[in-house]
Amino acid sequence: MAQFPLMPKAAAIWLFENTTLTFDQIGAYTGLHPLEVQALADGEVSANIVGQDPILNDELTQEEIDKAQADSSYRMVMKKNNLPKAKKRSSGPRYTPISKRGDKPDAIAFLVKNHPDLPDSQIVKLIGTTKNTISKIRDRSHYNISNIKPRHPVELGLCTSEDLNKALEKAEKAAAKKAPKKEVPTDNAAAEAEAEAQSA
Repeated sequence: MAQFPLMPKAAAIWLFENTTLTFDQIGAYTGLHPLEVQALADGEVSANIVGQDPILNDELTQEEIDKAQADSSYRMVMKKNNLPKAKKRSSGPRYTPISKRGDKPDAIAFLVKNHPDLPDSQIVKLIGTTKNTISKIRDRSHYNISNIKPRHPVELGLCTSEDLNKALEKAEKAAAKKAPKKEVPTDNAAAEAEAEAQSA
């Protein structure tokens, strides 16, 4: 993927004011069409833009400019950026708009009623609530329990159906691990049971 300057028009203005580069070279470097670069140079487009030095902005080196001025077919390459890449936002608690915060107890009631095997930790992640609130709704000691109506959290917009399905699958897997395994009769045990039945 080609990298372009942060402010391509400002860089283009500086380059054609301070260098002898062609419009094609400036366009290739900035990602602008050569005709757009020419319009910038003529002052037809964005006359109020002030040129910014790409060397001072650490986007280009003087050596690159010199190479490009010497050879009109040379295309300048942006300087490698040593800055670390932006980190992805952690999947912590999501922001819930004020208008939807009152719907959280309804969603919790729905999950507690329809998915009792779903652990509190999963409900906390899905809805963005606390374990204290979940336990109060579960034992019906919530201060507003008379007004709580179980409603689907996806319909309320508190979580996505994908997130809910993942949480339910996770809960099913955990329940399957905890469930005692039933003894499956082996062939020998089945044969012995048949022999006893026939002898009786």
